[in-house]
Amino acid sequence: MDIVFIEDLRIDAVIGIYDWERRVRQTLAFDIEMAFDNTAPAASDDIAHTLNYKDVSKRLIEYVGGSSFGLVETLAERCAAIIREEFGVSWVRLKLSKPGAVRGARAVGVRIERGTRPQ
Repeated sequence: MDIVFIEDLRIDAVIGIYDWERRVRQTLAFDIEMAFDNTAPAASDDIAHTLNYKDVSKRLIEYVGGSSFGLVETLAERCAAIIREEFGVSWVRLKLSKPGAVRGARAVGVRIERGTRPQ
């Protein structure tokens, strides 16, 4: 199995359950791993055959930047669904971090896996 990844994608969004969180934008960090067979793009050297990480990043920046969720769990699920449905990814592992949300911790958040991980 090949993995295409996006590491530390930073996106500002409205996220949180407290009133003060609903009035400010917070920076979220995404680490994403996506199963993709890189044999065809490697053979053709053609970006059209790839899982284009720039296109995935742009789509998530657009979606997350315009979103307003209470829970990081909900946002993580929606982002995983976008990746799987819009980009034809059979398996995704997504880590969504909320830096500075808890005093004393660099970040908190969730890590989810969706789909069937190819072997």
